[in-house]
Amino acid sequence: MELVYKHERVLLRALLAASLLIWTGLALATLGTALLYLVFIFVITILVQSALAAYLKGTGVHITYQQFPDLKARVDVCCGRLGLDRVPEAYVLRRRSPLTAMPLGRRYIVLQSAVLDALEDKADAINFYIGHEIGHITRRHQRWLPLLLPSAALPLLGAAYARACAYTCDRHGLYACDDLRSAQSGLAALAAGGRRWRQLNVDGYAAQAQLASGFWMSFYELVNGQPWLVKRMAALRALAMGAEAAPAARHRLAWLAALLVPRLGAAGAAGGLLALALLGAAATLALPRLDEYHVRRQLARAVRVGQDATAAVDRYYYANGRNPLTLREAGFALADPGLAVVDARVDGDSGVVRIYPADFALRGKAIAFTPALAENKRVAWRCAGEDIPARLLPPECQSNHPPGIPFDH
Repeated sequence: MELVYKHERVLLRALLAASLLIWTGLALATLGTALLYLVFIFVITILVQSALAAYLKGTGVHITYQQFPDLKARVDVCCGRLGLDRVPEAYVLRRRSPLTAMPLGRRYIVLQSAVLDALEDKADAINFYIGHEIGHITRRHQRWLPLLLPSAALPLLGAAYARACAYTCDRHGLYACDDLRSAQSGLAALAAGGRRWRQLNVDGYAAQAQLASGFWMSFYELVNGQPWLVKRMAALRALAMGAEAAPAARHRLAWLAALLVPRLGAAGAAGGLLALALLGAAATLALPRLDEYHVRRQLARAVRVGQDATAAVDRYYYANGRNPLTLREAGFALADPGLAVVDARVDGDSGVVRIYPADFALRGKAIAFTPALAENKRVAWRCAGEDIPARLLPPECQSNHPPGIPFDH
């Protein structure tokens, strides 16, 4: 029996290719800064794993031959059947917290006591439960999580890979069991609860998979990282008979609708935290650029105010043969004080007009408009920033602007 679901490897390669394209694009757009955030996300993953290890050791019950020897024996047997050389540490928890959905790597298996209690008189069915968890370890489903995170949230693709991983783990669970009935019991306990599952008709339950072709069932499965339990049951039964299950065709409109919805729950709670980290990293990259964009707009408005001021000084100079002592004397007054400009002044001796931007980060700094007589004996104005980075100024005020007469009134 092939233990890896037929689409898993193809989907993994597609996710890796998409993630590499996304990370490369971010790296180029941010001059390599995004790669630092990839390292940051990797560090967050390590911290989450260490938090989980501490939580397990401080809250869960370590499965050993002194503590739950029957479970320890089953863990060892399942690892042997599935070819896992290094037996991971196994823990029993009363219930899963959001923390226990984090990536665990190759070191831990977490079993819920409620599921173990439900299968107490079907011991071989516990093998299915353990084998399913071992499947995540043997296939290293969490290994590439930091790298795959951007593409794991892509519509259709990320959820399809997560569902393929679930089918792969079910195959591992089936292989760890002695027969199909044990695997079916394991899924039945997940579906119907601790006691009622014993009365579940598995034939009827597997037949419910044919109801999954409607729009809403198709849509919610396409945006979810877990296949419907009824389809997992049908797939197990078909696999045990040496065939692939023929899943119910999904509604065509559901594919179009799901294409518009990103997989926000990528990688469960782990993906949630890592997605927050990625959003934080993106915000850290984006906010300075948004702030810079706002400053550029403010400075462009300030330059326009400066053009109006220099025009007033021009008129006064040609009319009086000297520079005005104030801009008010030249007939100029600020039209929007406090919005783009907080102050505008003229030096009566040199004729230099200084415009003071309103942006808080630029308080006390100025854009200077320096007059000079051009060859045609007219006044030409050269614009430059005083303690203002040239990259923030309009092109005509930057030092790399070609010599000329930007403001010739």
